[in-house]
Amino acid sequence: MDLKKSVLTGVTLAISGVSLVALTPNKAQASSVLNWSEPTELQTLDVSKVLDTVSSDMLGSSMEGLYRLGNNSEVTPGIAEKTEVSDDGLTYTFTLRKNAKWSNGDPVTAKDFVYSWQRTVNPKTGSEYAYLFNGVKNAEAVNKGEKPLSELGVKADGDYKLVVSLEHQVPYFKKLMGFTIFFPQNENAVKKYGKKYGTQAKYTVYNGPFQLKDWNGSNLSWKLVKNKSYWDKKNVKLSEANFQVNKSTSTSYNLFQSGKLDSTYLNSEQAKQLKNKPEFVSREQGRMNYLELNENNKLFKNEKVRQAVSYAVNRKQLVDHVLGNGSLAPEGIVSKGLMKYDGKDFADAAKTKEGVSYDAKKAQKLWVEGLKEAGVKNPSITLVGDDTDVAKNVTEYLQSQLQTNLKGLKVKVLNVPMKNRISRAQEGKFDLILSGWGADFSDPISFLDLFTSDNAQNYGKWSNEEYDKLIKASKTTDAGNPAKRWDDMVQASKVLSQNQGVVPLYQLSQATMMNKNVKGLVYNTAGIQYNFKEVNVK
Repeated sequence: MDLKKSVLTGVTLAISGVSLVALTPNKAQASSVLNWSEPTELQTLDVSKVLDTVSSDMLGSSMEGLYRLGNNSEVTPGIAEKTEVSDDGLTYTFTLRKNAKWSNGDPVTAKDFVYSWQRTVNPKTGSEYAYLFNGVKNAEAVNKGEKPLSELGVKADGDYKLVVSLEHQVPYFKKLMGFTIFFPQNENAVKKYGKKYGTQAKYTVYNGPFQLKDWNGSNLSWKLVKNKSYWDKKNVKLSEANFQVNKSTSTSYNLFQSGKLDSTYLNSEQAKQLKNKPEFVSREQGRMNYLELNENNKLFKNEKVRQAVSYAVNRKQLVDHVLGNGSLAPEGIVSKGLMKYDGKDFADAAKTKEGVSYDAKKAQKLWVEGLKEAGVKNPSITLVGDDTDVAKNVTEYLQSQLQTNLKGLKVKVLNVPMKNRISRAQEGKFDLILSGWGADFSDPISFLDLFTSDNAQNYGKWSNEEYDKLIKASKTTDAGNPAKRWDDMVQASKVLSQNQGVVPLYQLSQATMMNKNVKGLVYNTAGIQYNFKEVNVK
């Protein structure tokens, strides 16, 4: 589909013939049941291997770490009842509650945290999130296989006291403790299920508000049921929450209309027509969607070619006409509103003209020069994206923009299920790939860390020595100095933009409809997005 014409007239995506006049509030479900729509599949329940938002949200409601994150990422008690921090900020001592249990009856102890952390940083596990442990004593050396697991800076002092030693101050350490990768794991369960661990709902155990049921590893529906072993079960209102994957918002909207769903995402046309309805909710996200360019392809090894791709994309047209859901054109790789210092938003401080601007003439000039330098003629590439409605619209738009503004370029679009897209990214089987990243916690480093040379999630393999040094300084020598650390990250973001390590496209804002009877939902723009612990459907 050539999107050039449809963009100029507005993207027309039908709402399956449903009359907007007939819109009525959702009928309330049974008082303790929630019915929820997800846009993509659940990938894994393995704490050490989780990468995607859906899996993270499910683990966030079926598992629990030292802390939970409430509204506005406020740190609230989880398994830890008490936290003591040394004067130098390098030692954290967590006292754990004694009434926390796993769903198999085992007590949750400090040893479960030690085992989980060691398993995640163990190079044999292959966790792409292991880098988040850097700052914990010896974590980087352990992950590289240079030191044994026993030297990782996390120890159990008896069953209910956990002691963490840091190599340097980590300003965002407490927020990290509310993120999935730092959750405990039951060693008995991991060893019992072996390679099957976390691949289906029945192949793990749970210590959170809910247990996950009816997920066989590939099906498009599952449920959370109240965990009777959970220490704070009295504050869990739902008896169960039913989830189903709907890649078409027309389908999910119709289900919402008929009272079979309590929430649905909306496409651009739906959002425009429904934005004044009382059930309409626009959720800003600390998420950036961007293109990664595979530098194993000599075409994208050339900086001018990468810059040409970026200048060829009209982001305002993308967010206003293709998405139409309140998403924002980016100022850089870090989402706006994530963090401020001295009253200034990071996105504004790190903004550059390069990296996110639209200039068709400049794009063509750089394209011609870059092709000559790279020694490439008549290039043909494949653009990979998810198979959701939104991803299909975005990839088709990008195909049109690139073929129109970069003369001679042929772009094939390949839309695949999210699991396949992630696999292709990990294996380097792409030329361009539409990726996205939601901040794990409210700090720019959650984005910037991704593009260091040795980060496992730097799928395009962009590498820049200056960038690496700035990121390292922000996490080590300058970690305790807020002004220097801020400047390191600002400068690093500018390097990434100017060298076009990736191509930022849009900061996601998700238009939704939600049943007004749903109360108590916690939503955060970073980290675990949806916390269902205290949800009630009245």
